[in-house]
Amino acid sequence: MANLNKVYLMGRLTRDPELRYTPKGTAVADLGMAINRYRGGADGGERTEETTFVDVTLWGRQAETANQYLAKGREVFIEGRLQLDSWEDKSSGQKRSKLKVVGESMQFVGGPGGGQGGGGGGQSYSSDSQPQPSAPSPSAPSQGGGYEDEEDDIPF
Repeated sequence: MANLNKVYLMGRLTRDPELRYTPKGTAVADLGMAINRYRGGADGGERTEETTFVDVTLWGRQAETANQYLAKGREVFIEGRLQLDSWEDKSSGQKRSKLKVVGESMQFVGGPGGGQGGGGGGQSYSSDSQPQPSAPSPSAPSQGGGYEDEEDDIPF
């Protein structure tokens, strides 16, 4: 039997990334994401919104990039895998577990002001590579117009 463990999430951060380092110096960032789902009622009834909260862990350069450029409210696209963490609660002695996402690649969505700037393009970051530009959005200027004149060092 074949196995597949792949998750795609697009949503907003519920808090600023929390960056820490392992004893060996590897960067680790924890993110909280809110992903909204909209459903229409039966027979054209009232539309409802359902929010799912997901914890995401990023590693290495990707974790440092998230800490540098992401903040609460910012839209982000994460591709990753599910991981079950298990531990024993120190106060009660009970076994606990939590399902989270380990991010393997990340892409900024929208503009730097919490995603309000529009635009579908962004900058992609993979856990095993350097920043790679995503495909240009239809509104991006073609050959030689526009973006290279900006002096920002923010990669989106």
